[in-house]
Amino acid sequence: MQKKTVRRFFKWLQIVAAIYVVCGVALYFLQEKFIFHPQKLPAGHTFNFAQPFQEVYLPVNDDKNISIVRFTVPDSLCKGVVLYFHGNRNNIERYAAYASSFTRNNYEVWMMDYPGFGKSTGDRSEEILYSDALLFYKMARAKFGTDSIILYGKSLGSGIAAQLASIRDCKKLILETPYSSMDDLASHWAFMYPVTWMLHYHLPTDEYLPQIKVPITILHGTKDEIIPFSHAKHLATIARPGTELIPIEGGKHNNLSEFAVFQRKMDSLLFDGR
Repeated sequence: MQKKTVRRFFKWLQIVAAIYVVCGVALYFLQEKFIFHPQKLPAGHTFNFAQPFQEVYLPVNDDKNISIVRFTVPDSLCKGVVLYFHGNRNNIERYAAYASSFTRNNYEVWMMDYPGFGKSTGDRSEEILYSDALLFYKMARAKFGTDSIILYGKSLGSGIAAQLASIRDCKKLILETPYSSMDDLASHWAFMYPVTWMLHYHLPTDEYLPQIKVPITILHGTKDEIIPFSHAKHLATIARPGTELIPIEGGKHNNLSEFAVFQRKMDSLLFDGR
């Protein structure tokens, strides 16, 4: 009887080990599908937005273009530009509605799609995300001074915006629902795996923030179901003195713009360009 129990135990142990290995292999080889959820658009797709915009392409090489939509305001009223790095889903069309928070305060909003999102083409990697963001910034610098450029990162885009702010001058950095690093976020959801050694994307926001000299504002929902609020609290403690953490009480990952406190803070950050 005892031998049978031992055999049964080892049989179940083998099953559990097999499941662990299979899930780990899936996590390693399918991590792009876990991290990115793009929706591609044909080159001939026509955008239809409720506010004035311009569609432009930033050519990188013969095989790659970065698709950019610029939500504009009259030149006579324009205070500057917000470079908006969006989340991990769909494409610019999903995030276009957020542009009004900036344009109503007379800031242009430029949104770029990452490779494989929308009409943007080419390969994707962490270094490519950073290099594309730098090209995007350089395009803005051709029209705006550094004191007129605000970098804004939402969710996935927070690490990209933070890295850019750590190497280039800007007026301020605003992060919405940021993660401390992709390693930390993956460890939260897959704590049983050595994710630091498994991930191709690390996006260490917590390494970039201490290097940033400009004002930083972090907005995060206390009920975020995807990126825990603890990430925002950690980032606020390691960033430059004076960094603002704005908790959105009851806010989840994708509904912060529905809260009056969020909209009031956005208006305050953009009022008179201060």
